[in-house]
Amino acid sequence: MSTALLAAWLLPPLAPIVLVFAGLYLQSTRARLGRLMIASGAGLLLIMSIPLAGSFLLSRLEAPYSDPLQFPADAIVVLGGGTYSQSPEYGGDTVSGASLERLRYTAKLYRLSQKPILVTGGNPREYSTPESAQMRAVLAEWGIPVRWGEDTSGDTLENARNSFAMLGPAGIRRIYLVTHAWHMPRARHAFENAGFTVVPAPTRYAPHHPVRLADFVPDAEGLALSARFCREILGSFWYRLRSVYEQGAT
Repeated sequence: MSTALLAAWLLPPLAPIVLVFAGLYLQSTRARLGRLMIASGAGLLLIMSIPLAGSFLLSRLEAPYSDPLQFPADAIVVLGGGTYSQSPEYGGDTVSGASLERLRYTAKLYRLSQKPILVTGGNPREYSTPESAQMRAVLAEWGIPVRWGEDTSGDTLENARNSFAMLGPAGIRRIYLVTHAWHMPRARHAFENAGFTVVPAPTRYAPHHPVRLADFVPDAEGLALSARFCREILGSFWYRLRSVYEQGAT
């Protein structure tokens, strides 16, 4: 079983749904436990679908924004955020909305700093092109040069290790790391463990606005925010566990 498939069973919405069905199955033999599991699964799904809850959870991962250009660095490293597959309007695979948000901020940093750029993103889902090639194409459209492209990684941990293998021999250790604000803690840990000194360059913070009645109405966006938070927590735990295992094996 792949780690992505295993993670799906541990994350919303599948995890609370499985809990509900497990409770229904137990109703005939252990009614009290079954009812508890049904209530827990349904309650979790409801709470996680509330936009205000999702925004609150995701914001717990985010550090307050600080201009990264206050600090020196040798290069800009931007992480891929997914692919928009077979887009009819662009004639094939291109970057997802999440990747586009990261690239937009990368372009701003480049114009202000003139530091060379590394785009990192492989092709674990076997699209027509790796993420890094899609990212390079978008930056080229904006007139932004890319010096390095890392196209073999399948996750953030491999992004970090493969990027260091490319930049380390060139003497580049201190980088501006561009990714979403909620993804930065996990990404920074991975890149620092790989050997980099990281200057965080986060973008796209969780929604912040005066509380409205609509923020308490469960919807798909609220569930997506909560699922993103859970994925980051699970991913951070998995990376640390994997690092401990690899250190013990050497």
